[in-house]
Amino acid sequence: MHYNAFELLVATILSAQCTDERVNIVMPALFERYPTPRDLAGADREELESLIRSTGFFRSKASHILGASEAIVMRHEGEVPTTMEELTALPGVGRKTANVVLSVAFCLPGLPVDTHVIRLSQRLKLTASADPVKIEQDLCALYPPAEWGVISVRLILHGRRVCGARRPRCEACEIADLCPSRGQFLTTA
Repeated sequence: MHYNAFELLVATILSAQCTDERVNIVMPALFERYPTPRDLAGADREELESLIRSTGFFRSKASHILGASEAIVMRHEGEVPTTMEELTALPGVGRKTANVVLSVAFCLPGLPVDTHVIRLSQRLKLTASADPVKIEQDLCALYPPAEWGVISVRLILHGRRVCGARRPRCEACEIADLCPSRGQFLTTA
């Protein structure tokens, strides 16, 4: 849960190898203590690590959050930047995080590629690649920029709810008739 672009950026950094539920538990205390980029840039590392410990990889995530916060304050006058180039120049911010911020916080074209998007784009034969950057390029070539964020969200939700990694539920899939991978995966319990 986030209330602005900065909170979304931090939440997305925290979400690496962590559930959204866990991130949503951590966020209120984190932003009560450090509500702005300037506050977080000056955070005590040990206190920050303690606040985010339960998200896993907390030392690395703390470094990324501190570095990104400092860069936002120093280079962007405390405002989260609005371009891919500026976002990915922030410590700990890759294309996926940048695309989340662009598409969700700023309603700009951005197509986040997570494990669900990778899996579904391959199963639907929308790409032959396993590289997230190439998958992003392939998907962006198929859809107009205004739809990139929506396409990503739909693939993510379908991957979570129906087309799981180990047990896709082809029998419950609304697009099974169109899927070139239908029935190719073990679906028994």
